[in-house]
Amino acid sequence: MATMIDLEGELREGSGKRSARRARREGKAPAVLYGAGRPARMLSFSSEILNRRLEDPTFRSRVLNIRVGDKSQPAIVKDVQRHPSRNAVLHIDLQRVREEETIRMAVPISLLNADASPGVKMGGSVSHLLNELHIICLPKDLPEQIEVDLGEVDLDEMLHLSDLDLPEGVAVNERVHGDTDHPVVSIALRRVAEVDEPEEDEELLDEEAEAAEGEEAPAEEESSGEG
Repeated sequence: MATMIDLEGELREGSGKRSARRARREGKAPAVLYGAGRPARMLSFSSEILNRRLEDPTFRSRVLNIRVGDKSQPAIVKDVQRHPSRNAVLHIDLQRVREEETIRMAVPISLLNADASPGVKMGGSVSHLLNELHIICLPKDLPEQIEVDLGEVDLDEMLHLSDLDLPEGVAVNERVHGDTDHPVVSIALRRVAEVDEPEEDEELLDEEAEAAEGEEAPAEEESSGEG
């Protein structure tokens, strides 16, 4: 289960683009906190702190304790909008959670014991076919990541969603993945396409060589006749 972490923010006056631009000029990332049958709240967070937190791949799959003044509220990250060229958060959407209500989250997949895999020892390469898993669970059961053990995976073997050992209380969101047979990871030899070199005709080569010699001969004669 993910450990709840604090994220301190402050109320943001107004809403819309003007309010968001003002927050960014002050070095803050604008945000909105909504859900749980309560009115939405416009917030802002330190851009520097938020960028550091987002470097952790599990940050977006954890329950956050949003602190504003002396009040706090558990929430999850629903969306992060980034600047296309700068390392800056343009906006972050947060959804309040209730202990008794299930949540839908995208959780990163972590591959374990790849070096110990029989398939890798035989020269196989690990292909990460699914980087995150969309799950359904209660907030208390939310894992930071889904661990997939490759310690016994052979060469040319593939693991599917149905092969995963999910934590208790966690289910796959089949609305996103379609079914439980979706591939997650595979180990196979790298196949390098062979390019056939064209066979050269020996007679043609001889003719080309003779032609080249014939072209060079006059030049040699001219040079030998001078001076």
